[in-house]
Amino acid sequence: MDLLSLVKDKSLVKTDAYINGAFVSATGDKRFDVTNPVDGALVASVADCGADMMAKAIDAAHAAQPAWAAKTAKERAAILRKWYDLCMENADDLAIILTAEMGKPLAESKGEIGYGSSFIEWFAEQAKRVQGEVLESPFADKKMLTLRQPVGVFGAITPWNFPNAMITRKVAPGIAVGCACVLKPAEQTPLSALALAELAHRAGVPAGIINIVTSNDGPAVGSVMCEDDRVRKLTFTGSTEVGRILMRQSAETIKKISLELGGNAPLIVFDDADLDEAIEGAIASKYRNAGQTCVCANRVFVQAGIYDKFAAALAAKVAEMKVGDGFDAEVTQGPIIDAQGFEKVKSHVSDALAKGGEVLTGGKPHALGGTFFEPTVITGANADMQLYSEETFGPVAALFKFETEEEVIASANDTIFGLAAYYFTKDVGRIFRVGEALEYGMVIANTGAYSSEVGPFGGIKASGLGREGSVHGVDEFLEMKLMVVGGI
Repeated sequence: MDLLSLVKDKSLVKTDAYINGAFVSATGDKRFDVTNPVDGALVASVADCGADMMAKAIDAAHAAQPAWAAKTAKERAAILRKWYDLCMENADDLAIILTAEMGKPLAESKGEIGYGSSFIEWFAEQAKRVQGEVLESPFADKKMLTLRQPVGVFGAITPWNFPNAMITRKVAPGIAVGCACVLKPAEQTPLSALALAELAHRAGVPAGIINIVTSNDGPAVGSVMCEDDRVRKLTFTGSTEVGRILMRQSAETIKKISLELGGNAPLIVFDDADLDEAIEGAIASKYRNAGQTCVCANRVFVQAGIYDKFAAALAAKVAEMKVGDGFDAEVTQGPIIDAQGFEKVKSHVSDALAKGGEVLTGGKPHALGGTFFEPTVITGANADMQLYSEETFGPVAALFKFETEEEVIASANDTIFGLAAYYFTKDVGRIFRVGEALEYGMVIANTGAYSSEVGPFGGIKASGLGREGSVHGVDEFLEMKLMVVGGI
């Protein structure tokens, strides 16, 4: 596809890595193709960097970070605010780039640009609120205080499903408090990262503070990031399996680590729920981004008294969804990102049907071909199915029937994951009981859409470590230092 013909500002379409304030080709001018998941058409050919380029990026970040940290928080905040303004001014082009490489509907892409930009704005403001403490000293001749200082250079590895927002949610807090960044974006979606780098450059972010290393060999560049002791922090969003590998690789250098990993989100509908509210919430949670989010509802538990009514109403709504090219204004669901993801969705559906599930709508590859899959609702789901214990990452809602509150809490918690959980009830007491009992980092009552820069985002158990966004987001990029002054 001709991406340049779609955007107003053609200079936002960058295809080289961004290191030390310049866009540079990879060693030997190696490149890899970025394709549109709708039809496999070539979108761009991007610099394919190796370990040597990541090492150069770390060199640049390490050299630039002290001067950046020495600036006042207000000076850094002003630059980030300019970056935010430029992102919003170019939101349409950023959304077009995102849809071209990732495939989600353009309306969803525009929503992501606004969401992603909000983190730049938020952390520009939070940078000015980093504070230490003056402690009440137990010694008459000594004063005690704490300082909060930037950790230094941090590495970031980001996924393809939110190629704008997962970058800003990591990079903005880090550079806001005086750190420098080396970033490896997903190989499926590097263009969004490079466009953000171009806008950061225009905003006045100094050379070396943001470095984007595009690569089709994630393990090679990732291991350099993990093993270099100048990289004092690592932040990653992706699968639990890869998260474990990165933790092991980072062990020798004892890095601070933030991990936002896999999920297996339950969505619980109690008999006393508002049916329309629950249907709307289930659709918002399950089918956004074609089900390709870590916080998508993966298991839908519906109480027996409302089960049949809920299933029929949900299936009717899902059947109305339009699948197709994200650039079609009427489309509400785009393709699965690649063949591997598509095959996993097919496998989960086949397994569910073999184990007693019944398809109410969808259930098979879409007539459009490629990696398009029909939005699907399956009833009669049970704990023996793969989709009970594994994250489907596709547009498939499996409905499990339950009888009691105690039963469904046990089922919801029956997983190694603990990222997000949703539940619908009008019983105020139940809202608090269930919210406290669910073993998840985020528990969401009576809505399926909740993400914002204000709330702390993250999970427990095998879903990760640390929190992104909110007033707590900067904590991941700061070290606390005790200072004691004697001879007072």
